[in-house]
Amino acid sequence: MNIKFSLLLVCAVFISNVIEAKEIKISSIEELAKYAAESGNTINMAPGVYKLTDYLTLDVINARRNSKEFQYIIFSGSNNVFNLNGVEIELDTEIRTLLNPPIHSDEFLVTGSNNSFLGLTIRCIGEGISPGGTVLKVAGEVNILKDITLHVSGSYPYGYGDLFGKGKQKETTVKHQKHSGLLVTGNKTKLYGCKVFSRSFGHCFFIQQNPKNVYFENCYAEGEVRTTDAVLAETSGPAFDVNFKTWTQNREGAYVVTPGYMKSLCEDGFRTYGKCENITFKNCTAKNTRAGFELRFNDSARLENCTTIGTERGYWIGDNTVLINSKGDANYGPILFVEGSHVNVELTVDTAESDRLVHSLMTVFGDNNKIVLKAADGKKRTQELPILIGYTPPLHGESMSPYNEAEVSGLNLKNEIGMPISIGKMAKSSTIETNGKIIENKGENIEVVKR
Repeated sequence: MNIKFSLLLVCAVFISNVIEAKEIKISSIEELAKYAAESGNTINMAPGVYKLTDYLTLDVINARRNSKEFQYIIFSGSNNVFNLNGVEIELDTEIRTLLNPPIHSDEFLVTGSNNSFLGLTIRCIGEGISPGGTVLKVAGEVNILKDITLHVSGSYPYGYGDLFGKGKQKETTVKHQKHSGLLVTGNKTKLYGCKVFSRSFGHCFFIQQNPKNVYFENCYAEGEVRTTDAVLAETSGPAFDVNFKTWTQNREGAYVVTPGYMKSLCEDGFRTYGKCENITFKNCTAKNTRAGFELRFNDSARLENCTTIGTERGYWIGDNTVLINSKGDANYGPILFVEGSHVNVELTVDTAESDRLVHSLMTVFGDNNKIVLKAADGKKRTQELPILIGYTPPLHGESMSPYNEAEVSGLNLKNEIGMPISIGKMAKSSTIETNGKIIENKGENIEVVKR
């Protein structure tokens, strides 16, 4: 078969698929589930609030539990367009409790490819608990999600963040049951204008199984925050029952909740696990989440024009990451952790401050990193936070925990924000341009240029 004939055949198949595509109007979740399993359709769902319990009745839930069918809807079809603007699915979390699924069972699951989903809102209500899964998982390839909004609740315990552990770790003092927002495992997934509002212990957006070419644009993640003082004021409940024993030690070496800090009640705004090739975040924002963007195990991530607001730590990045034209604050915790090599950072530091304890502006270790810190509107923070060169993040990123030292070399740091700098004994062969003071310099072959 020659190349010209092959191209003609591909074009013919594409045209045939377009001609055969059906435009279908629906007005129920039952119809949505039906067409989710078919291919080549344009589905227009009538706007409105749809109760998932009208579709998953008690009898259906019992039957699904017995047959081990734990997903609510599986979008297994391909080449579909789902126009869901104005559609809200009310997800009673009691369904999860009644189904009693195994851990990490996802609820709405996309396994088909080349689908577009436009405008859906899913809102969790009720007092049910997830044993550890996500509201929406995108596993198929080349799927597009636009203006999808998730309101997530249904974890246990809620109100403490990761003070008492995160999962299966043996140090966990209170067993968690997580409920996360949106998980991506499929190659070439693209998300535009998607939002996750988390009132649950779990991630907002996260990526697993090393997919390639995942793209986020204009996406938003939001959690809630609470002071450790408020936790310590409790006179009953899971924290009180374990005498406020934490899974991570504080700076005095004790495993106990320490007053003075701010905790996010969810996990990370945007999180990657493993090395996901060619992942991009553009114009994305995380507010009041644990980490804004935790990409430390990833390689070659790109972040452009992103923002963190009121996070426990803003950006936690690894090898070959490009973080440019972005900004954040150190209101409740450090703005930046670098634990990798060959990163390129251009970051504007907002002047937002609080009465919460924060022990550093940033930490960095690794080789041949380039970092430029800029002041927002040329203004300097009132509270001085040290830039720690040749230091690791605290254990598990926990603000209450101490820092350790680690090797850093070939660093090119430009400090334009007037913050002080501390250079550890494992730092070497680096250049520091700064308009702030040097607290200490224990490094070797460190060139300091005062501005």
